[in-house]
Amino acid sequence: MDARRTPPLNADERTTLEAWLDFYRWTLLSKCDGLTDAQLRTATTPPSPLTLLGLVQHLAEVERNWFRRILATETAAPIYGRGAGAGHDGGFEVSDESSPQEAVMVWQEEVARARANCAVRELTDTSAFGASEVSLRWIYIHMIGEYARHCGHADLIRERTDGATGV
Repeated sequence: MDARRTPPLNADERTTLEAWLDFYRWTLLSKCDGLTDAQLRTATTPPSPLTLLGLVQHLAEVERNWFRRILATETAAPIYGRGAGAGHDGGFEVSDESSPQEAVMVWQEEVARARANCAVRELTDTSAFGASEVSLRWIYIHMIGEYARHCGHADLIRERTDGATGV
């Protein structure tokens, strides 16, 4: 992924939505940059068990859920874990076998699949969601909010880990 770019100040709707989502995707990775495996696994804001590695895993699950399962109606098993907490709400728990490099690679693959699934659709295209329909536009806005919230968590975790702020 290229360096984080400020989303355009005056672009069409789709370009704006895609740019903001990419902005937050990049922000998430930047919060992990330069940390050791141990630091990425460390929950630094007790009593929360939240870690940067868990956030990367979780957002891979969220990308998979919205852009593959819901938007593209693909059958895609959870990436991390099985049972309660697996799937779109899963990924937060970090196992001893979890690898930061693998988690980033899996996340990048899900982002690439998401982009491909979105590229062939209009913002007004819909998919079934529960007893209703959800548009690609709504999914983009939801994902921007999801990433923004978790990037805030990542800010706090990173600052507590090594004092780094910003970006």
